[in-house]
Amino acid sequence: MGILSNLKPEPVFRYFEEICQIPHGSGNTKEISDYCVRFAKEHGLRHIQDSANNIIIFKPGTTGYENSAPVILQGHLDMVCEKEFDCDIDMDREGLQLEVQGDMISARGTTLGGDDGIAVAYALAILDADDIPHPPLEAVFTVDEEIGMLGAAALDCTPLKSRIMLNLDSEDEGYLLVGCAGGISVKGSIPTTRFSASGKKATLRISGLLGGHSGIEIDKSRANACKLLGRTLYALQKEVSFLLCSLQGGLKDNAIPRDATATLLLDGDADESKIAECINKIQQKYQNEYRKSDPGVTCAITFSESGTANAMTPDISKNVIAALVNFPNGVQRMSLDIEGLVQTSLNLGIMKTSEEEFTCSFSLRSSVESEKHALVEQIECLMESLGGSLKTMGEYPAWEYRPDSPLRDLMVEVFEDQYGRKPVIQAIHAGVECGLFAGNLPGLDCVSFGPDMKGIHTPKEVLDAASVLRTWEYTLEVLKRLK
Repeated sequence: MGILSNLKPEPVFRYFEEICQIPHGSGNTKEISDYCVRFAKEHGLRHIQDSANNIIIFKPGTTGYENSAPVILQGHLDMVCEKEFDCDIDMDREGLQLEVQGDMISARGTTLGGDDGIAVAYALAILDADDIPHPPLEAVFTVDEEIGMLGAAALDCTPLKSRIMLNLDSEDEGYLLVGCAGGISVKGSIPTTRFSASGKKATLRISGLLGGHSGIEIDKSRANACKLLGRTLYALQKEVSFLLCSLQGGLKDNAIPRDATATLLLDGDADESKIAECINKIQQKYQNEYRKSDPGVTCAITFSESGTANAMTPDISKNVIAALVNFPNGVQRMSLDIEGLVQTSLNLGIMKTSEEEFTCSFSLRSSVESEKHALVEQIECLMESLGGSLKTMGEYPAWEYRPDSPLRDLMVEVFEDQYGRKPVIQAIHAGVECGLFAGNLPGLDCVSFGPDMKGIHTPKEVLDAASVLRTWEYTLEVLKRLK
């Protein structure tokens, strides 16, 4: 008996639980891709697995639908692997420990991966069934969506004949997504010259932040741990002399960092009580500034014994701090066309150091291509002025609103019949793969939707089981009417 075995729809939760037992973080998708291949072979379905681990599974239409226009069911195989600071689960090798409280499904100490494991579970349950009426299906499962939609960018769309796509990568029931921002991943680096130095070692840590999805929650004014760490270091260097040894913060460029640390080498005669008092005052400022968005924010410093360390030179230490202080971050511009929609933003998602360099990774998003590239140039200019460089990767286009959409009209009609009210038609700032598919499949009519999920990309993620059932029934009715 599985943890989710008593939940409806049974086949959806059975497949979802199986998926949760397979490690499938971004960049670690071979095993879950092979799982989908085995599924296709066991069910006698034609399939294609490419070198990137993307999967396409084909299923003929049911009786009466043999000649209907084919439909794409689309979702991504990878998940964001975030966990609590004290969680001992190795998400690269171990499955998730599922928990159910009422209708809410979560994973102990980690992200759940409902984004987008539930889409894969929906599709597999439909492909498995012999009593669900549907047109010919092309189930497309991509990889590495969470780190720049790399799988969708690499996918050969030639085998796809459909120009109708149901994307199951949204997190709000009752919302039909019909447009999104484009984006790009950016990685900056500053070479770090080091030398052996003596002094008092200390660790500075920013923690207790809520984090969140850098597209969906970027407008909630939540603190970024990497940025706060830079601000703290800049304030501290006015009070005491120190060198940087290492910095680390964030795990994914599209997740707002919840935690960041720096190891410092202080002067041997540094006054610990004076430094601790300084840090305490800084913490009070943060707790006041973020009392609504991040009420649990903490700023703390711990001291170790004196010794030697391979520290960054004074100039490099100052350059790294200057970069963190001056990096743009968060919402840059709101849309003047759609009220409440973020037009351009970026998130400093990962910060780390090696012996040779300091690196920082960003997720940039914009509905306006020129603004997106102007933001890249702003970061590039800053990095170059500090002796660093910049690389870009994983660029994807915006998904533009389609005024004439028979699929959208049908889905609105089905929603009104099932729910007795109109759905919300929206465009969002978060990136979805629909833009890449629309660019590769001329004339594609696409809508993105899904069940209720909260806290995605954080260990607080929950999936609403009752919403999963309603969305399942909704999806089946849409397929039934696409005859």
